[in-house]
Amino acid sequence: MRSTRTFHAIEAHAEGEQGTCYLGSVFPIPGNTMREKLRYINEEDDSIRRYLTQEPRGRPQASANIVYPSTDPEAHAGFVILQADRAHAMSGSNAICVVTALLETGSVAMTEPTTEVVLETAAGLVRATATCRDGRCERVTFDGIPSFVESLDVPLQVEGYGTINVDVAYGGCYYVFVRAEDLGLKLDRGSARDVVEAATAVSVAARQSITVEHPLYPEINFISYVMVIGDDDPGNGSLRGATVLTGRVDRSPCGTGNSARLACMSARGQAEVGQQFTARSMIDSEFLVEITGTTTVGDRPAILPRISGRGWIVGSRTVAVDPSDPYQEGYTLTDLWGTELG
Repeated sequence: MRSTRTFHAIEAHAEGEQGTCYLGSVFPIPGNTMREKLRYINEEDDSIRRYLTQEPRGRPQASANIVYPSTDPEAHAGFVILQADRAHAMSGSNAICVVTALLETGSVAMTEPTTEVVLETAAGLVRATATCRDGRCERVTFDGIPSFVESLDVPLQVEGYGTINVDVAYGGCYYVFVRAEDLGLKLDRGSARDVVEAATAVSVAARQSITVEHPLYPEINFISYVMVIGDDDPGNGSLRGATVLTGRVDRSPCGTGNSARLACMSARGQAEVGQQFTARSMIDSEFLVEITGTTTVGDRPAILPRISGRGWIVGSRTVAVDPSDPYQEGYTLTDLWGTELG
């Protein structure tokens, strides 16, 4: 086999959401920090992102996590999340996948019963505690990115649905929240395609009319996802939601999404420090989520979220490209990837 590039990865999933982890990366993405790498991919050259995430090497239901040695002395490693649309600053499920892969491959030394792992992300440092037994990482609990509300009850004109109210909040990425009942939906497995199509319409409308920019990190200036919430019972500690990515639903409950949701709930008096919730996905996988404290981000009141979930290594993979391959930088079609990629 002739190839210009060959790279090896660990395949993992966190509560159902797949994350491909390229450890000890040699991908030549300029920038010393994860923030600089994120900016370069999204603003200068995204060929490596397309190479790894789109067909024929990528697939819709997985992210590519590029793991680097960190330049921050507090962190064990840094990582950037690559998805079919762009690079993203932070992901809870992918952080769990990365921690699990680092520990179970021995890239970071495992100690039992717990191991502390610090990750550098473009959104800041993420401090995780892994529960370990018999050489396996059984659970990862991490302190998420300080999360805050951008705006509540924003009227949004959505094609096919009229005007609906949405919330906009930040939890490591920017989210738009919409209630399932406002879209005429239920959050069950049989509704997944309907949820994707409705959330895509919301995403298109939001990106056309809502602007965001992180007060400290100006390169985080885009709405990443729409999270459809509902069919839950926050008063009894039960949350349910479906984060929609490019043409599909997140299989996990979504760590950054629930961080942002907790910020909205706190602003409405529905969640307080120390209160724990069980967040469930459309496949009924679970994260434990809570607020551990409050802070400020710039001039914004913010909450400190904590997310806990499980990850599993499911295999390994090698990706390569023959120099004669006309699709070295990938492609997408709307049958699998949805309509937002063009």
